[in-house]
Amino acid sequence: MRSSLPSFWPRLLLAWAGFAALMLAFARLGLDFRLADLFYRLEGGEWSLHHDVITEAVLHEGGRNLSQAMGGVVILSLALSHGLASLRAWRRPLWFLFLAVAGSTLAVSTLKHLIPMECPWDLTRYGGWAPFIGLFETRPVDFPDTACFPAGHASAGYAWIALYPFLAAVRPRWRGWGLAVGLGLGLAFGVAQQLRGAHFLSHDLWTLMLCATISAVLAHWLLPGRAASTLTLAESRA
Repeated sequence: MRSSLPSFWPRLLLAWAGFAALMLAFARLGLDFRLADLFYRLEGGEWSLHHDVITEAVLHEGGRNLSQAMGGVVILSLALSHGLASLRAWRRPLWFLFLAVAGSTLAVSTLKHLIPMECPWDLTRYGGWAPFIGLFETRPVDFPDTACFPAGHASAGYAWIALYPFLAAVRPRWRGWGLAVGLGLGLAFGVAQQLRGAHFLSHDLWTLMLCATISAVLAHWLLPGRAASTLTLAESRA
């Protein structure tokens, strides 16, 4: 573990530097608005999918329930690993998975309540009540606080990219499937919320980066060397 210290943190910092550059490009090119404008126009000049069965009932409410059910399976497995000899070797990876998923969703939820930002459906550009105020712009003192950044629902999916280092530790051949599950769920939940007018694309990307960072750091501390470095290595190659 000690020999990996000189390489892990520089790779993580490099990943964040690249991400910061990407977010600056997003802001400079107005990519959030371009995509949201497209969705809004295709929906007939309103967020017609706000209460759609697929986007709201299936992907929003059902997605949240699915993520909670997956969390319940992890908690049950972790409890059983303290009593069943056959699961004893899985105990540490299961602790990592539990802490990574819970930590990711908690971190995103906390930031949502600390950083005021409007959803697309709040903005006058899309028929709402509020002007757009950027992430680093000064908000008027009497301006109401909203909690639309980063993307909370997407974190219910992206938090599960922790399956990648988890499976790298217990079933290395399956680790790609773990990453696919996390990215697939996060993408599905995130796109659904964008179609509903709840978030911009950059909100989802911030959530993805936060979840990836928390998983990478916890894997570095808690899992064997090979699994500890896999997620950050994947980030640095992206």
